[in-house]
Amino acid sequence: MKNKRVTGIMLTATFILLLPLIAMQFTAEVDWDLFDFIIMGILLYGTGICIELMMRKVKSNEKRVFYAAAILGVLFLVWAELAVGIFGTPFAGS
Repeated sequence: MKNKRVTGIMLTATFILLLPLIAMQFTAEVDWDLFDFIIMGILLYGTGICIELMMRKVKSNEKRVFYAAAILGVLFLVWAELAVGIFGTPFAGS
């Protein structure tokens, strides 16, 4: 059961990473370089691993939902900051 969940998480992260790669073949609007793929891979796989570890350690379904939402919230905030610099930190290059 646990291996199937890990496999599903990793395949989902890989599929998400393939979307901009495929989009780059059809439009100039998507312009990622290797560094972008590495950073997004770290974010996606890291988030998946964090959620998997949380699912193994936390037994209460209510706490699982809360922690998973918190982990995903952090992912989306970091992603938004890297994409458009919503907070204006030097982390985003602004």
